[in-house]
Amino acid sequence: MTTTTLAVLVPLLPFLGAAAGLLLGRSAPGFARPLAVLPTLASLVLAALVAARQGGGRALDAVTELTPTGSVPVELALHIDGFAALVAVLVGTVATCVQIYSTGYLRDDSRYASYAALVSLFTSAMFLVVYSGDLMVLLVGWEVMGICSYFLVGHYWETPEARAASLKAFLVTKLGDVPFLIGLLALATEAGSFRITKILGAVASGSLDHPTLIALLLLAGVAGKSAQFPLHTWLPDAMAGPTPVSALIHAATMVAAGVYFVARLLPLFEASRAAMVVLAVMAAVTMVGSALAALAQDDIKRVLAYSTIGQLGYMTGALATGDRGAAVFHLLSHGAFKALLFLAAGVIIHAAGTNSLAAMSRMRGLRDRVPDAYWTMTVALLALAAIPPFSGFFSKESVLGAAEHVVTGHSEHAPGAAGWTVLVAGLITALLTAAYAARLWLLAFRGRGAEAPDHGRQPLVMNAVLWVLALPSLALGGLAFRLLPDWFDGQDLTPTLTTSVLGTGVALVGGIVTYAAWRHTTALADRTPLGAVAAHPEGDAGLVEAEAIAAHRAAYGDLASAPDPSDPGRLLLGPVHRHAAAGFHLDAVYATLFLRPVQAGASLVRFLDREVVDTYVRAAGALPRLLGAAVRRAQTGNVQTYVSALLAGTVVLAVAAVLVAAGA
Repeated sequence: MTTTTLAVLVPLLPFLGAAAGLLLGRSAPGFARPLAVLPTLASLVLAALVAARQGGGRALDAVTELTPTGSVPVELALHIDGFAALVAVLVGTVATCVQIYSTGYLRDDSRYASYAALVSLFTSAMFLVVYSGDLMVLLVGWEVMGICSYFLVGHYWETPEARAASLKAFLVTKLGDVPFLIGLLALATEAGSFRITKILGAVASGSLDHPTLIALLLLAGVAGKSAQFPLHTWLPDAMAGPTPVSALIHAATMVAAGVYFVARLLPLFEASRAAMVVLAVMAAVTMVGSALAALAQDDIKRVLAYSTIGQLGYMTGALATGDRGAAVFHLLSHGAFKALLFLAAGVIIHAAGTNSLAAMSRMRGLRDRVPDAYWTMTVALLALAAIPPFSGFFSKESVLGAAEHVVTGHSEHAPGAAGWTVLVAGLITALLTAAYAARLWLLAFRGRGAEAPDHGRQPLVMNAVLWVLALPSLALGGLAFRLLPDWFDGQDLTPTLTTSVLGTGVALVGGIVTYAAWRHTTALADRTPLGAVAAHPEGDAGLVEAEAIAAHRAAYGDLASAPDPSDPGRLLLGPVHRHAAAGFHLDAVYATLFLRPVQAGASLVRFLDREVVDTYVRAAGALPRLLGAAVRRAQTGNVQTYVSALLAGTVVLAVAAVLVAAGA
């Protein structure tokens, strides 16, 4: 079987599995799990075969014209280089793990069949994006992922949070997709083709007349899909969906699509220095802002959501320095440990028996109850914090190293301002990332909250998937930076001494300072009445809590503004904590700038429609109705009345005629 045939089957198999699952899920529920797992697993095997055959060598191109358009043709094209081959393996690995994990996590869910089918369709769409060599076909996969995310985030549609989150995710990403589509059409018009290879050829020859405008339009879609500032606000709210869906979206599909798209068309963005600076600023603001927000969140999934936004900022930062090898390297590494983090969080939530107990301030005694999640999440958090020798260290250092090369003048792919922006923001984010990773670990596994109900040991498949993902989180980085250059255009990914020392140093500082703050707040809690409630919940909680409230009111004046003595995040962030916990109020800003004016305009239109337009319509109908009523009163059916009216009319006419004659 040829490599082209194998590549075609990779997105086709999960698509067929999704179709079969939707058709047979209700009538034959016993087939739902095999239809979910087996096609995705087969696609993973085929993707691995495609990667082995491609081997980082010359890109595989295959094309057939879908239909004659008369102008710019739309073609069913494959373009598989080293980047595409490895990203497809990542997608297949994470999707397979999610499907297997979901058989245990959602084993009692009545809508499991439709859920699994949508996950398969989601996976198929991402494979299409990865392998496609035509931008219009890529757009199909891009949009299918958007609608799948809408349904999956809203899986628990009974809850208002899930309904609102799914609608918000759909609308915000569509807000970016509108300029994205315009940019694609403008790009194809100037290049004369939707084919990626022809577009890159046009960029190399300088045939594009408006590269800056096109690049900025495309970046709007990338910001929406990959949750970058200012279109990132949908991703934390999307945590209302099932946890395995969060793992899929954050690790290997939707949010990764934007980064991968820019990596594919990076020469286009490099043709505009302004676009590279905009990309760098967008990445810097996203990195630092999301890390601060993560340090203030109480819900474990929202911490991980803001973490994803920040790590995607690292990837776009690498692209802003012109190094797509570093960006995709971190994409691969991040996909492994972020999927592990979400699935381990799912084990914690599953142990509590409800999605509402994801608040870290309410966790207690989880280390002994979920040992598999404890050890594997520890590995993933160390990778997230970029502590050597875990995978995140090598991939994150490749990003910082790429920025250093621009700053020192060893790379001319990006302006120096972009390099400095990414480097400084990356180091600050490394400090904050280690801080919120340490805080998550301390509060989740050594917390002092009320112990959640014990719902027994989790299904074996859930714990087994955690250990499978722990292996690449631990070992991928050390092997990849030596092997990946052959797949990534020969770009060197070896960590540099300067950024390695700086990055690791600030990460260690962030972790140590957070631990010291936690020790301080814990000691403080033990000496306060409020701490006695947490430490001794079996005591006279009502009396002790009343004393705690009185003490905090005396100290702070308002209980709502008093810091939680068990959370180091409040101590570290100080007055910024309240704003960071609310995502720096961006939703409120958008509501003020956009939502309320639109609602006011809609109210005005409704008023004009009801009170003005409808008034004229009602008046136009009322006049004939009144005339008809008057005429109806005259039609009595009495012959004498008709004769009397006829005689009266005759007399009137006669008198009128006499008067006219006399006047003449």
